[in-house]
Order: sequence, then structure tokens, then C-alpha cells
Amino acid sequence: MATIIHNNGEIHTITTSIITILKNEVAVLPDEERIDVINAIKIALHEISPFKSEPVDCVIWVPGDSIYANDYNPNKVAPPEMRLLEISILEDGYTQPIVTWIDDENKREVIDGFHRNRIGQESAIIRERMYGYLPVTTVNESRHDRGDRIASTIRHNRARGKHQISGMSDIVIELSRRNWSDTKISKELGMDPDEVLRLKQITGLAEMFANEEFSEAWESDPYGNIPDDGET
Repeated sequence: MATIIHNNGEIHTITTSIITILKNEVAVLPDEERIDVINAIKIALHEISPFKSEPVDCVIWVPGDSIYANDYNPNKVAPPEMRLLEISILEDGYTQPIVTWIDDENKREVIDGFHRNRIGQESAIIRERMYGYLPVTTVNESRHDRGDRIASTIRHNRARGKHQISGMSDIVIELSRRNWSDTKISKELGMDPDEVLRLKQITGLAEMFANEEFSEAWESDPYGNIPDDGET
């Protein structure tokens, strides 16, 4: 028996033979079977974990070709930074999983980790070291609306202070066309209402403003002049 002393001082014992048996049984399996069994064990433990509601509690390894990039991520990384990311993974390994969403065909769409996914699939040396697999975690398994997926990606990016204005404008327009109100967009993307309006304005699409009420600061005078804000 193994003794575990918790932070609160309580003592709990577990049978070490269970761990030993698991290690010995799994160790002799071929690589692909071993990965599958380890994933199954992680998922089973996750189901009884106190942190079951936290995606990072269960990171599993899946074939890289079962993951595909989303088509709405507004972030771009320059070649030097991509090379640095490759070096980072080569030297330090994968320290963060790729955050994914499972689609209706049971494939995984990238929510966060677009560039970690690219490096894992495009770098031959990393792909070989990972046996063609990549580390993933899963968010919002019960939600399947594209708008929810987009919002999740933007939240991840904006929380790190990363987004491109032009790309964000396209996303706001798409969500508007999916009948998301400005209030919902503001809440889900972490924006204030004025920012949503500014991003809509960038597109120059009048349809996006059909039902909007603007403050005087956004209105021109009867002669078509833009109000002077006092700056030169």
C-alpha cells in the first residue's frame, strides 16, 4: 500500500499494485495501442476528477490529420516567429495543448493553438518525434454553432492581446449576419458596444447599421461636414 498525505493533513492509502499493473501492461503495447490506452485512462480519470469542468484536466494525443484549422482566426504570425515557435517546441516540447472543438464528423477544429497545430503538421522533425500525433484538449463539447466556435477563438486571442482589426471586423460582420445582437457580440467577444460599432463601420456595409442609433459625435452636420473633435 502507498500512503498519500494531503495538504489538509488527512492520510489516504492506495494500492500500488494497481499502478504497477497498469504501467507493466501498457508499457509492452505497440505505440499506437499504447497511446489509445493511455488516452482511455486519462478520459476515465477525467470523468471522476474534481476538475472535470476544466478542459485542461484532460489532454490527450490524437492523430494530426484529425485536426483542421478554422477559417476565421484573424491572427497572423510572421515567419521569424513561426521559426521561433518551431525551435521552442524542438527544445522545450509541447507545453500547451491545442484547444479543439469536435465537429459533427468527429474531427477536431482548432479553437486556439492554430500555429502550434501548423508546426506540428508542417515540421517534418516534430511530426516524426510526435509519431504524427498532437496534444489536444476539448472545449464546449455540447455546443455546435459556428458563432460559438468563433467567439471562443476570439476570447482566447483577445485575452492575450492578439487580434488584427481587419480580421476582427469580418468576424463581427459574420456574427451580425448570424443574427447575433450587438449586446451578445459585446459580451461573447469581450468588447464594449462602441468597439463593435467601429468594427462594423470598417466594412463600409450600410446594412450593418440599418437599425443603429448613433451619438452626435458620429453624425455629420446638415452640410456634410464631420464634427471637429478639437484635434489637428
